[in-house]
Amino acid sequence: MDATMLATALESLEDELNGAYLYEALSGAEKDARLAEVYRRMSAAERKHGAIWIEHLRAAGKEIPVFKPGWRAVVLAWTARRFGPAAVLPTITGIEQKASRKYQVTPDAGRMAADERSHALLLRQATRTMQGGMHGVELAQLEGRHRAGGGNALRAAVLGANDGLVSNLSLLMGVAGAGLSNSAILITGLAGLLAGAFSMALGEWLSVQSSRELYQHQIEIEKGEILAAPEEEEEELALIYEARGLAPEEARRLAAHISHDPNATLETLAREELNVDPAELGGSAWTAAFTSFILFSIGAVIPLIPFTLLKGTPAITGSMLASAVGLFIIGAGITLFTGRKVLYSGTRQVLFGLAAAAITFGIGRLIGVNLGG
Repeated sequence: MDATMLATALESLEDELNGAYLYEALSGAEKDARLAEVYRRMSAAERKHGAIWIEHLRAAGKEIPVFKPGWRAVVLAWTARRFGPAAVLPTITGIEQKASRKYQVTPDAGRMAADERSHALLLRQATRTMQGGMHGVELAQLEGRHRAGGGNALRAAVLGANDGLVSNLSLLMGVAGAGLSNSAILITGLAGLLAGAFSMALGEWLSVQSSRELYQHQIEIEKGEILAAPEEEEEELALIYEARGLAPEEARRLAAHISHDPNATLETLAREELNVDPAELGGSAWTAAFTSFILFSIGAVIPLIPFTLLKGTPAITGSMLASAVGLFIIGAGITLFTGRKVLYSGTRQVLFGLAAAAITFGIGRLIGVNLGG
């Protein structure tokens, strides 16, 4: 086993054991017993993959490292326990899809890549490999929970804080470059924080509320179609499940079972066609607005704090340093979704954020000199 293969084996072993740890956490956080069993089986599959890598390492005479969950797995597991598995499913699905591609050039590629692709599919549908299957409304509810869950909450949180930090840092550097007094910089920064946060909150409220109204309208249309032509809606359900991989006879049987209850039919079609839970309609507009306001404010206050304690060049320097730390943390948070190395992602975030601040500082200095002259 050469150095490249050794590094791949060690990294893959760590990934598999982190996956097993994470799925075990999802199983413990999941309230639905059937879905919890799916996660337990996925955890067992990841441990089997880990055993394969351990076998390769031992065959090469290499020492097996003691496993300790990685920070990404720990954060995702904590989030799942705190907010429910749906909050992290899109991120984990992306990890599984990348894992299936990774095994294209490694030992036991066919077996492990197939398992990882299966895991990604299970996370999107949660029905394909369950022994004994599920029926009727149970199947629709299980699939809908994965499809309509608020799985992008983590991404929105990270990007919301990033928007607040970069925009207010650039604003502060622009007015600082123009040579404004410390009090004027503070007022400008506070105004930028409030204006940006309210703007983000209003935009989020309008977006979510508009989506809710659209979904409600579409659900009412679907409800009318079910009452007017139930046979056609049943056939539509069968086609949907057949397109998702079920055998035609099984798809028709499930569709017929669901269609016995008009409410179940409506709920299932809403989930399948609109990708929305009728009970939630995409979530609360007020919750989305408040969350957006808070997250933007958290980011925007970071570059402002040094100006409350310092003046002049020390305040500018302190603001840039505090923002650099904040940007690095945000970059590290982004790796939850991208799988990139923390150092790479954090450093990139710092460079881009500080570059934007430096540009606005230069523009502010240029404007200030021209106006002053």
